[in-house]
Amino acid sequence: MLLDVPGSVARRHPESSRLPAQPKTLRETGLEQRLVVDLVTKSISQHGKTHLSGLSAQLRLPASVLREVLESMQADRLVENAWRGDTDLDVQYQLTMSGRQHAADCMAVNRYVGPAPVTLQAYADVLARQSARKHAADRISAADMEAAFADDCLPADVRNTIGAAMHAGRSLLLHGAPGSGKTTLARKLGRLQPGIIAVPYALVVEQQIVQLFDPAVHIAPSPVQLRQQAERRSIDSRWTMCQRPVVMVGAQLEEAALEMRLDHASGILHAPVQVQANGGMLVVDDLGRQRGGGSDILNRLACALEAGFDRVALHGSHKLSIPFDAMMLFATNIDLRTLLDDAQMRRIDYKAHVGALPVAAYRQLFRQQCRAFGMACDDALLDHLVGKLHAAWNKPLLASYPRELLVRITEFSSYAGLAPRLCIAALEQAWTSIFAAPILAEG
Repeated sequence: MLLDVPGSVARRHPESSRLPAQPKTLRETGLEQRLVVDLVTKSISQHGKTHLSGLSAQLRLPASVLREVLESMQADRLVENAWRGDTDLDVQYQLTMSGRQHAADCMAVNRYVGPAPVTLQAYADVLARQSARKHAADRISAADMEAAFADDCLPADVRNTIGAAMHAGRSLLLHGAPGSGKTTLARKLGRLQPGIIAVPYALVVEQQIVQLFDPAVHIAPSPVQLRQQAERRSIDSRWTMCQRPVVMVGAQLEEAALEMRLDHASGILHAPVQVQANGGMLVVDDLGRQRGGGSDILNRLACALEAGFDRVALHGSHKLSIPFDAMMLFATNIDLRTLLDDAQMRRIDYKAHVGALPVAAYRQLFRQQCRAFGMACDDALLDHLVGKLHAAWNKPLLASYPRELLVRITEFSSYAGLAPRLCIAALEQAWTSIFAAPILAEG
């Protein structure tokens, strides 16, 4: 997902000031020696004879830290030198028989092999320093919203309500009829988040490694953003820079997704969705369609956001506190009077109704979509769409319809082996395929 936002939103930040420095000793990593020994053992077991520089790149730990650990491992007869060059850094290591057994024992407990984790305390400290709600430069302004939605036909009152919620980093509920564009709007708001953040590859939680980084969620900065980064050679490389994440979940969301998840295929613990969204946005689409109605999920997330942490299950009923700092965005097409009680309504800070567009805005949106599809559009065709089709079948002027109609026209044309062309006959064919509504002959 690319961060395609107005230039005014692409702020400048001294990211290096928000991140811990590269550790020089094992103590400075905050990690217990046993955990690093386990990681080193598993890594060498997986890759075979390993050069010190390769091990440093795999575990994202400096050579000074690894040499300290490897010296201890050599004393315990877990590793030995496979080859040595002219310098102390030019060394290859291999496991001894005891080391191979230790690696097997470690893999039976947790098969994670990758960058060394950071502690929960270090994670909480960095998360607090890069919170969008605490930095004026990371806040959406009215000018940003106007520029981003100049061509979206979003009514000014709706845009301002959404903009205020984004500016303050407060929870937001988009509600309206199916097809009104709530999901598309939520995705665009996620991309609008300014700035870039640091995310650790993994956390150590009660002596267990939990993988947090997900390349599908934590998207690398754009080339422009990369050029804006400060020199990072002195920064702890167990962290990576990414765009503010957007995690979207829908009707399939269950409370189990809010707990630590063990992937039985890989044997790796993964962070829950709300932790992956930290520093960015968590979108709960189709609120109320979840099993149990979604009220428990809403209450939990709203309370966690207010408290700044969530209680997450690690082993069955055992729970621990994990920092939670993300903008919460909910979307639903269910009548709010039947979906939420008064207490739940108060827990969501802002509500914005996304409904049918005014006629002029709908016509403007249809023309924009036609240009995107490379199709010519005239007033007579728009008059037929709005005055005949929508009016005859009592269909509201929803934002999703223009694109849906043009996609169908393109598909029908492709099926017939023709170039797509917008005309009344093609428009009516697309209309009936969507609404199962026969076009009545006039007269």
